Amino acid sequence: MEKKVRDEILELVWVKKENKDMSGQQSLDEDELKLSSELVQTMVEGGYLCLQNGQVDFTEKGLSSATNLMRAHRLSERLFSDVLELGDQYLERNACTFEHILSPEVVESICILLSHPVECPHGRPIPPGRCCKSLTKEVPRVVVPLSDLPSGTFGKIVYVATKYHQRLDQLTALSITPGTVIKVHQTNPAYVIKVGETDVALDDQVVKDIYVRRE
Repeated sequence: MEKKVRDEILELVWVKKENKDMSGQQSLDEDELKLSSELVQTMVEGGYLCLQNGQVDFTEKGLSSATNLMRAHRLSERLFSDVLELGDQYLERNACTFEHILSPEVVESICILLSHPVECPHGRPIPPGRCCKSLTKEVPRVVVPLSDLPSGTFGKIVYVATKYHQRLDQLTALSITPGTVIKVHQTNPAYVIKVGETDVALDDQVVKDIYVRRE
């Protein structure tokens, strides 16, 4: 089987299983893949998938391959969005190309460069790599937590990594949203940023959840 076809099937299974998990269900039915039985069987014979009673799951080998693939895909999307500032219409197409050709070393460098993002631009989780566990900072980072910016500097908000919807709603109400350019007014005794003509005080945890591109 051609590598690109195999990768596309692994990605399809990953996304289907991810959607299942989000809906609170666990098992993935073979019919939901909408693939020919021959393709599924080829993936089983290749050691990437296992099939039992019509239920499809990854083998250890398949899970490892799919994890690396989705990590490369979603980090590519972050790179195109955060650094190159490409629109949504370009993200998926280009990420689908990059995911097949990026080496593990390049993927790790991208992750370090972007300060170990946890979500893609569409809010889907990015599988962590070895560099994320140690929070390696071996290359200059383009995207950093707002807390890393010193007083008097500017940054453009790239994304807000918070799981609290109320906090996200509060920040949105203050125009603290992706694409907004802010200035760090002060960092002590409280963190204050300027959004337009408005000064906004933020607590320490919120500041760490806001990621910006240095301006």
